Amino acid sequence: MGEIPRSASQPNDRDALIFRQIPRMTLSSAENPLNAPLPPDSTLTSPSTRALSRFAVEGNAVITGGAGALGMATARSLLEHGLSSLALLDLSTTLESSAPDIARLRTDFAANSSCEIHTFSVDVTSPILVNETIEKAATVMGGIDILLCLAGIVGCEESTAVTADAFMKVIDVNLKGSFVCAQAVAKHMIERKKGGSIVFTGSISAHLTNFPQPQVAYNASKAAVVHMARNLAVEWAVYGIRVNSVSPGYMDTVLNAGENLKELREIWASNCPMGRMGDVEEITGAFVLLASKRAGRYMTGADIVVDGGAVCL
Repeated sequence: MGEIPRSASQPNDRDALIFRQIPRMTLSSAENPLNAPLPPDSTLTSPSTRALSRFAVEGNAVITGGAGALGMATARSLLEHGLSSLALLDLSTTLESSAPDIARLRTDFAANSSCEIHTFSVDVTSPILVNETIEKAATVMGGIDILLCLAGIVGCEESTAVTADAFMKVIDVNLKGSFVCAQAVAKHMIERKKGGSIVFTGSISAHLTNFPQPQVAYNASKAAVVHMARNLAVEWAVYGIRVNSVSPGYMDTVLNAGENLKELREIWASNCPMGRMGDVEEITGAFVLLASKRAGRYMTGADIVVDGGAVCL
């Protein structure tokens, strides 16, 4: 049977491009109350109270990858700065292994009767599960004001050997997972009409080629995450949603521990102007800044690099 001729009234996909309608973004305006400068708090009369207020973290937060080392340290820092309620999202195995640390977090902040810490098991690569979990978290906390996307995985393989499936797994968790979570929370924030803050986790890998280990999938995913933050910052500004990213350097966590990595740690430190890897606590300030409604008020589309100067070389 010969090819069925295509009539002029049945254009193919390429021909149809000339008829497409492209959505358009709307930028915010000075009159938008969701983005207006916050007025000074006249009730704060001393320098110390004004200083505390400047970096106060208000409302409720969701942290994906929240049961990991960075997630737990960041959760503690947000709670110390005044967070009202917190939802830690992670895989069930990580929530189980971190159960003692989560219990300790609850105990340490039990004195604040309004402070609640919830945990939810979820795979961030599943849009259905993420949307269900975000809805549960929003319901139990009474809304979501802050989202920190910390969930991620690393893949170190030679580029000629890595399989397409292994490459895409890193992309799925780091990039797709971050977007799916941000999209779900953004819809919630837009519906509430109160704005909010979304912070992605980038990496120095978004800015340079790591050495000596090959990790093309990870580097590509983090470069995409950082640029995604810029795009969403523009698109969602009209809704009062600030979108930023934090890019850590090599951090002294379990991911970089062990005798097998000793030589690599020495190489990483030798390529850092400060001559060492970072302590997890040293990155929490960036997340506090971006989560704070007052301190980070005019910051959106920014990427804060916390790496001891490594990207300068």
